[in-house]
Amino acid sequence: MTLKGKTIKLGDNINTDFIISGRYKFSITDMKELAKHIMEDIDPDFSKKIVYGKTILVAGHNFGMGSSREQAPLVIKQSGIIAIVALSFARIFYRNSFNIGLPLIEAETRNIKERDNLLIDLNKGVLKDITASIQLEINPIPAMMQDLLKAGGLFNYYKRYKRLPEI
Repeated sequence: MTLKGKTIKLGDNINTDFIISGRYKFSITDMKELAKHIMEDIDPDFSKKIVYGKTILVAGHNFGMGSSREQAPLVIKQSGIIAIVALSFARIFYRNSFNIGLPLIEAETRNIKERDNLLIDLNKGVLKDITASIQLEINPIPAMMQDLLKAGGLFNYYKRYKRLPEI
């Protein structure tokens, strides 16, 4: 599985309330509408920076910390972001993301800049920053989790194969 996109860069400790503010938790239930408010407490124009299907979010340590609600990864996926590359992820956010088919890649991100072009090969375990002419090894994503991504998440995997993936 290969992903290509231009980056939007964030820092450390991006919590689920930064991703989608808790004030929308019950008032907006339509994901398309909710996605218009992604990261607005960090940057009110954040959603306008996303090029649907061609944006990779890059961050530092502990991305997705906070609440366990699935709205945070769902909003990211709905907004058109195709993957997140970070130094580390909160455990529950990590699991929720793969369950909905949103790829998360753990890698060194300090040298990746805003608007760099990335190429990520999940099969080879390589991230190439084409803009900066650097290549990084990434933590491999197990085959079972790549199967979830290819299917579009756990629910779609189960609908397709009538079973859960083998661990």
